[in-house]
Amino acid sequence: MKKIGCLHAHYSNIEYIQKAIASNDLELVHFVDPGLMSRIASDENFDLTKAQNKVNEQIEWIANTNIDAILITCTNYIAILNEEQLKTSVPIIKIDEPFIHHVCNITEPQMLLFTNPATVEGTMKRLNEFATTHAKPINIDVQVIENTFELIMQGKKEQYVNEVSNYIKGLLVSDPNKTISVAQLSMVETAEKVEREMGVQIGNPLKTLLTYLG
Repeated sequence: MKKIGCLHAHYSNIEYIQKAIASNDLELVHFVDPGLMSRIASDENFDLTKAQNKVNEQIEWIANTNIDAILITCTNYIAILNEEQLKTSVPIIKIDEPFIHHVCNITEPQMLLFTNPATVEGTMKRLNEFATTHAKPINIDVQVIENTFELIMQGKKEQYVNEVSNYIKGLLVSDPNKTISVAQLSMVETAEKVEREMGVQIGNPLKTLLTYLG
């Protein structure tokens, strides 16, 4: 049985990953550290180098727990990670890479939704770098659904899902043909709920990860 160590920035992500990819042939071991993102946001003296060192320490710690691969589910962790300085040969799976490929293969105008403003810069930097490197013409309207991410951080999951769901439905009512993706793992359940209720397709990073893992 293969074992994957999963690094999350919030406990809520465990449920999504566990339901989606755990199997009889795959064991998941979850590691959670919500403190790093909080430290970056609140401590102006906590610079990029310190953040990179912290993420690398986490990755190396997980790598030494007898696992076969590491899955990073936080886009900010991925953006901060400095792989050149890593002292491990354990394969690293970045949840946003298959998603970025998917988004960059869409040529028509599309909307990319976030609830956490702190993830926008890192995600879009990686997405634009990929688009430029692979000559992918993209037309993306980025929108942050304000005042919702704190709900998930407070454990108010049902309220979070309802508010994000209502926002997405509002977009689709105004334009049923709008191409929409959600950028965060915490938004996956909501996206799937809207898909079922409105008969639409909404891109999300878990869907593209499952395709990638085959």
